[in-house]
Amino acid sequence: MTQAASHVPATAAQARDRVNDLLKAHPGPVEAMKLTDALLITSELVTNAQRHTDGLIAFTARTTGNRLTLLVEDASPHHPVTASRHGVGDIGGYGWPMVRQLATSVSIVPTARGGKVISVTLDLR
Repeated sequence: MTQAASHVPATAAQARDRVNDLLKAHPGPVEAMKLTDALLITSELVTNAQRHTDGLIAFTARTTGNRLTLLVEDASPHHPVTASRHGVGDIGGYGWPMVRQLATSVSIVPTARGGKVISVTLDLR
């Protein structure tokens, strides 16, 4: 069974609320730490799309079995960077390593519109 939500949230808080509601409605158990991880990843991806690009184009959260998949599309072709790849005076870069560490899998796919979709999968158990 798959459950999904896909309209574009205006804020990271709205995206978190959507993921929280989706996981609370999930038919199987979701570990408390996995819920926290899912909300952290959601915040990071949506905030980065809003802060470092021309904005969020699409957001999808869906569960399939015991997995959550987040798809975050933005208008920038540039991949997230880590703080170690920064120049003097650059800010940020600390959330992307966290996303990669917490997620089960992460991929970045260019879009026909010139942006990218970041796909993150998280096991819920």
